[in-house]
Amino acid sequence: METFFIENFGCRATEADAVALRRELLTKGLRDAADPATANVVVLNTCTVTAAADSQAREAVRKIHRANPTACIVVTGCYAQRAPDDLASLPGVAYVVGNARQSEVPALIERRFGIGGPRSEGRPRDFVPAEELEYGLGDGTLSLARGPAKVLSGDIFAQATVQLAPASLLAGSRTRPILKIQDGCNNRCAYCVIPFVRGRSRSLSPDTVVSEVRGLVAAGAKEIVLSGINLGSYGRDLAPRCPRCDLAMVVQRILDETELDHLRFSSIEPQDVTEDFVALVASSARLAPHFHVPLQSGSDRILKAMHRWYRSELYAERIRVIRRLLPDAAIGADVIVGFPGETDEDFRATFDFIDRLPFTYLHVFSFSTRPGTEAAKLGAGVPPLVIRERARALRALSSQKADAFRASQAGRAVRALTLARNGEGWTEALTANYLKVRVAGQYPSNEWHEIRVSNEGKVAPGADGSALKDHLGESKVAAVRDGERNFLYAETVGELARDTFEI
Repeated sequence: METFFIENFGCRATEADAVALRRELLTKGLRDAADPATANVVVLNTCTVTAAADSQAREAVRKIHRANPTACIVVTGCYAQRAPDDLASLPGVAYVVGNARQSEVPALIERRFGIGGPRSEGRPRDFVPAEELEYGLGDGTLSLARGPAKVLSGDIFAQATVQLAPASLLAGSRTRPILKIQDGCNNRCAYCVIPFVRGRSRSLSPDTVVSEVRGLVAAGAKEIVLSGINLGSYGRDLAPRCPRCDLAMVVQRILDETELDHLRFSSIEPQDVTEDFVALVASSARLAPHFHVPLQSGSDRILKAMHRWYRSELYAERIRVIRRLLPDAAIGADVIVGFPGETDEDFRATFDFIDRLPFTYLHVFSFSTRPGTEAAKLGAGVPPLVIRERARALRALSSQKADAFRASQAGRAVRALTLARNGEGWTEALTANYLKVRVAGQYPSNEWHEIRVSNEGKVAPGADGSALKDHLGESKVAAVRDGERNFLYAETVGELARDTFEI
């Protein structure tokens, strides 16, 4: 039986896509491989949000091909949609499949290995039948004309559906399954290539969302992360069939019609973080007090050049609403440094703006030109050394804010959901407001524990009188009760708030 391994890059939306692909490959009869070095098929689901993301994908292809030269390497995702030729020329790549045709990846692999039909005995893994060289799936879209790998592409703007994986597979893929309810984006920010690789905004119907949540709960999910490329735009494409469809409406239906313990959101644009929506989140303990609101710049001049519709004062007003209605909420933001034309004054405006607001973490991105975007036409950009210095300054500010937020939580009693990561004598867990803690003892993932965060520097001893230590050797231990009201102990750790890939 053939085996496969999926290596995923990028955002939560690509994670959800990877789970859908895995479902289809399992359905075809393939088995999971432990790692890419032993798999017959390796699927790389790529990101293209920055030049670094492109480079990371290319290096992964080279590394996998060196370790497993007979593997059938399939590259898909956003980079494959944007620049298939770049990937088709890499040694070892068998197929390059853009997002527009990603759902056809399992059929390609099925034909490649003769799964479900006759296969020549002894046929090597890198053998391609002559009839597939030009016609592949029989529609003339696969061709060797652009390189040794066959490219399957299509019009991403013709896509009208959102890929889904079954609830049982989503729930089994991670402790906090991601449910993608929206894909694509109708905005045209000057720096962003995502609309051109994800297509127009499109949404699952509210009935489908509720059904999927019920299925995930039945499969054991305690917390679900609602995700989308532009999550706040959910439902706008469903009009006039569903004139009242928006994110708040579908969230209310999840609260009213399912037994889900806890719902978290991926990033939401500031125009969609309205006072009514924040009030909805504040009204229910089942909704995570955690907002990730992309900022990009605190300079109005740069925001205008980026084609961001808001200006700094409106953004600040939305953040102040969150803090007023949810005093203990986690508040994160994306920031781009080095956008073409960004002066020292623009950066200082951004730094001071962020410093004044109650953020708890930042995701800092160094600008990189994306082909086909408006920003690519702006000419010479900010020198790389200056970009690095500005990014370093913002990351230091982010660390200060994360530390201050963790200190502000001292003495609070909160719930935390155990994660899959653990070590000798501890299990990692995540609070509703996005603090990562380590619970003393070994516990299965996906369990709720009640935690009281300790005062900074004051140690709550374990049952044996000992205390856990963090990686600096400093004691930061919190008292915890489990479901049976037994005392446990936990230490707060800072990795999650500083991780630029976890939302």
